[in-house]
Amino acid sequence: MNTEVAAFLDSLKTGTPPAAAVPLLRAVWHGLRGDWEAAHHIAQDDASAEGAWVHAWLHRIEGDVANAGYWYRRAHRNAAEGDPREEGETIAAFLLKRRSD
Repeated sequence: MNTEVAAFLDSLKTGTPPAAAVPLLRAVWHGLRGDWEAAHHIAQDDASAEGAWVHAWLHRIEGDVANAGYWYRRAHRNAAEGDPREEGETIAAFLLKRRSD
């Protein structure tokens, strides 16, 4: 795990998302902290494939598998299985890497 991802995950303990976090990273941050409403509000305003992935993940957390499937298709990704927290961390790492590219 790179230092940027580690710092992002450490910020989950502080109660404040990283100041430089783009909106989708803030959505993931809120989702990983269990604030589904705040995370969903941010994700639903992003029409990108990455936004659809975050949106899918959030509906998966919610337990709405059918709606999650719709958003995974919009994200051009296979529906995830396994621990939703791990997927959230994977999404965060992806978004952080993309931001630094």
